[in-house]
Amino acid sequence: MRHVILFSDENVPARGVVEALRGEGIPSATINVSNGTMGEHSFPATGPQGDGAQAPLAVVFDLATGAEMASLHALALRAAAAWPEAPLVACRREASSEENGDASARLDAPTLRRMGFHAVANEPSQLPAVLREVEALGSNASRTSVETPEAAPASLLLPERLGIERLRAAFEMVASLHFVADRKGAAATALAGLAALVCADRWTIYLVNEAGKAAEALFEPLAVRGLTASERALPEGDWRKALMGDALALAGAQSGAARVAARHAETIRKKEGERRVVAVPLVSGERVVGVLEAVREGSQARQFSIGDASLLSALALPLAAALANSVRVAEAERLSQTDDLTKLHNARHLRQFLTSELKRARRYGSTVTAMFLDLDDFKQVNDLHGHLVGSHVLMEMAGVILGSVRDTDVVARYGGDEFVVILPETPLEQSLYVAERVREHISRHIFTGGRSLRLCLTASFGVASFPQHAQSPQQLIASADAAMYEAKAARKNCVRFAAETSRDF
Repeated sequence: MRHVILFSDENVPARGVVEALRGEGIPSATINVSNGTMGEHSFPATGPQGDGAQAPLAVVFDLATGAEMASLHALALRAAAAWPEAPLVACRREASSEENGDASARLDAPTLRRMGFHAVANEPSQLPAVLREVEALGSNASRTSVETPEAAPASLLLPERLGIERLRAAFEMVASLHFVADRKGAAATALAGLAALVCADRWTIYLVNEAGKAAEALFEPLAVRGLTASERALPEGDWRKALMGDALALAGAQSGAARVAARHAETIRKKEGERRVVAVPLVSGERVVGVLEAVREGSQARQFSIGDASLLSALALPLAAALANSVRVAEAERLSQTDDLTKLHNARHLRQFLTSELKRARRYGSTVTAMFLDLDDFKQVNDLHGHLVGSHVLMEMAGVILGSVRDTDVVARYGGDEFVVILPETPLEQSLYVAERVREHISRHIFTGGRSLRLCLTASFGVASFPQHAQSPQQLIASADAAMYEAKAARKNCVRFAAETSRDF
């Protein structure tokens, strides 16, 4: 029977490691490396008595908490040279309560792979399964060379033993991510591609917040594909799931493996009841932005293999980049349509909104009204109190206007001290009451300018409606603007309607 070489940095190896090997009937030859004992005598050429010169099944390293990286690296080099045909396997001990809160106490899987380890068991109970998969891969199993400092991280490499069809599917999935601009689209695209690569009952991508070390990270389900048998059984009274959809209904249903993957930033394979789970962190920069989770359910469900985990880990990098890029694109788009000072929509967004709104109004025969307002004698505020006070007054003005209209109305800063309010599906007569309400709220508000001042302001309003006064977005704004100038020419602090319907209130 093939044996394993077991390295331990203590006089007695971890009990869980020995019991895991003994339970599978795997003999081991233990080498103690405590106090830096790494002489030639520590590397026997043969295994336990009776095995002769047969190469070991694997060289297993019993990793204690806080293992020193430099010593471990040197030892891995020596072991690889002594047993070139045997893969190196790192086996972590069960994490203590102190270690659970400190991810730095454990070397992560990518680091161990760069040091030359072919596989990593996250706890002793996983060791037999890892050894079986290592044996199945054979002696030619790929291992990152520890002699090449420039070697790419494991997360950047697809597994070597990947069939042509799976390689093509992986390439197509990564390529498709370049054409998606929003997060949900990127997540849905990725799950569709991953489902063709690795069999699973349910795929989920969770977003992870930036909770501190003392707080438990919050998981927000972004996209889901498929459901397990227990999740497909929709209870008759489960209206929440029926209304919210599968993704939102899975809020709070993330696996323990997903939490560990987010906390330690490493891929986790785990059995949880009748479920087999693999959770892969989605890392952008130095932060875990999400977790990719795959679940197989049932007593006959197979554990995800090391090959599956390696493939998902490799594909997690472009997926995390796509999610991060989509956030940046969305933020750039938002900023391009937002006024820097007041945080209201700007003129660019106003034009786009009016174009689509007038198309909808033509189709359904509805009305769209534009309300153009300009502050009266606002130049005096800047001249008397300075432009910083004037800027703060404009921010206050944005709050007054927003509080005077409906949530469905669109408020934009048109430029300087000019604002435009779009009232969808609002007849001209009804817009009178809206304009009058906004005018009164402005005239009664006391503006502080950010300096405990007591400033009183008024505004002149011009109102125009589609299709009564205009047939295009440009004409609608121009008509409302012209009506506003009529209000200025009258006595200010009043409302005027466009064209023949001009009235004073």
